[in-house]
Amino acid sequence: MQNNSLTYVYRYTVVAAIGGLLFGYDTAVVAGAIGFIEEKYMLSPAMKGWAASCAIIGCMVGAMLSGVLSDRLGRKKVLMISAFAFAVSSIGILLPSGIGSFIIFRLIGGIGIGIASILSPMYISEIAPAHIRGRLISIYQLGIVTGILLIYFVNAGIAGLYDHSWNVEAGWRWMFGSGLIPSLVFILLLIPTPESPRWLGAQNRWEEAAAILEKVNGKENALAEINVIRGSLSETEAPFSELLKPALRKPLVIGIVLAIFSQVTGINAIMYYAPEIFKATGSGSSSALMQTVWVGSINLLMTIVAIKYVDLLGRKKLLLIGAGGMAICLSLVGYAFFTGNTAGYWVLAGILLYISFFAISLGPLTFVVISEIFPTNIRGRAMSVAIFFLWLSVYIVSQTFPMLVEGIGEAYTFWIYMVTSLLAFFFIWSAVPETKAKTLEQIQEMWKQK
Repeated sequence: MQNNSLTYVYRYTVVAAIGGLLFGYDTAVVAGAIGFIEEKYMLSPAMKGWAASCAIIGCMVGAMLSGVLSDRLGRKKVLMISAFAFAVSSIGILLPSGIGSFIIFRLIGGIGIGIASILSPMYISEIAPAHIRGRLISIYQLGIVTGILLIYFVNAGIAGLYDHSWNVEAGWRWMFGSGLIPSLVFILLLIPTPESPRWLGAQNRWEEAAAILEKVNGKENALAEINVIRGSLSETEAPFSELLKPALRKPLVIGIVLAIFSQVTGINAIMYYAPEIFKATGSGSSSALMQTVWVGSINLLMTIVAIKYVDLLGRKKLLLIGAGGMAICLSLVGYAFFTGNTAGYWVLAGILLYISFFAISLGPLTFVVISEIFPTNIRGRAMSVAIFFLWLSVYIVSQTFPMLVEGIGEAYTFWIYMVTSLLAFFFIWSAVPETKAKTLEQIQEMWKQK
């Protein structure tokens, strides 16, 4: 591939990945704020879980709407809608109001997250050349973890501006309000971004699609790819009921179950409640927030490792390594809490290793696999279903974590996540196919042959 083609592809991959940055930023902001919100409104464990996880209901709505909307309006326009939802949510929470208003604006922000969680990786998969598609979709996950790390720094910085009482009254609002800045950046960068060539083809706008693919692959390769896309689009846009037919049933099950396992292995218990977990080991508020920055930093570093190796080692091998490693780390963290040996850095080390294994596997590669395995004429709708279950799983984990900790303790809670990591390992080993270096159309044909 020529350098100018690489530059073109990477430029718009990075723009789409900013949707991931907003995803990470807006979901993880609650980690630094939830303790202050709990204190301000004197929340019970169940209400604390609801305050932390209410945005996920919006995510599920956004995920279900995004497929249908993007098939009708285009990937770019619906990404723009998600950016506006982020901005409205940030402004709404910044303005003084009660817990009811907070919930409403978190739901709006959640709709934006749900849209971005589908359309950013979908857009990248539809513009990326096959031989580097895994790497490019993983850049979306890099956007997510960059957003997480960024908001951890922002949270720590805002919390350190004034005293504890100011954080309880106003500091946490500024944590959420800071999301307005990346939202506006995303809106501005989307304006010159081209539409997905596969969506343009589906709208019979072949000249525009060909012009984009020429910039991606060169003129000769673009012509060949246009012919392949024409063939894959010879079928009309498929309804949801198409997903239940034998040819699509297996990829649908794989997409849903992989999405569920990417969350019920406990990642968002750590991402949302990391400061509270570290406080349980005896760390103070400021120390707990800085340890959370370590979590975000390792997440970012190991996602870069995944980007480097996803197209070399393949999706399945990295998923297996990650799920197995996560199970081991979670067993050790649970043991530390079980024995009361939480002083020092043992729990932090176990959690950082767990994050490392997640960041090279289920973190980025869930989105890679889900973006690849469905046919073009139903990809938006199929991804909506899979990502709906992902967000449902996020909601269940974030809602139940405070109640589990209070009911059975940290040790057994982490051991539950250990068991789900083992189940994920065996599911990946037995059911998930390798899609490395295959075009989207070749993957589509693969299901027809099974």
